[in-house]
Amino acid sequence: MSAPNHVTHANAATQGTHNMLMGYLLWLFGFTGAHRFYYGKPITGTIWFFTFGLFLIGWIVDLFLIPLMDRQADLRFQRGSRSYTVTWILLTFLGVLGLHRMYMGKWITGVIYLLTGGLFLLGVLYDFWTLNDQLSTKHERER
Repeated sequence: MSAPNHVTHANAATQGTHNMLMGYLLWLFGFTGAHRFYYGKPITGTIWFFTFGLFLIGWIVDLFLIPLMDRQADLRFQRGSRSYTVTWILLTFLGVLGLHRMYMGKWITGVIYLLTGGLFLLGVLYDFWTLNDQLSTKHERER
């Protein structure tokens, strides 16, 4: 009998998908919503981006919410061969070059991003909204 394809609460703590240190580093730029995108909360990430972290109040509150967001992400997203943290670093700093897509094995779209500036930045924006789900789906298919 094969093992279940989901991360249980018991092993999520030992095999997390996201890194809390990375969450706090992104929180330093939290008024841009970076940490919220990282933890799979694109709607509030976008709100933080346009409201300067909900006028810095939400940004300060998030200092205390990061451990909870980290646990929720560990339970929600599938662990696998690609690191969420590495992928997010590549997207955040080199997204227009498509290196995050190449790292995920999406070579064709990676080259397209490279040649078009992240598909004219629209592809990068799309990836900020969907990257966690893209990786989780890839990891599920690998099982």
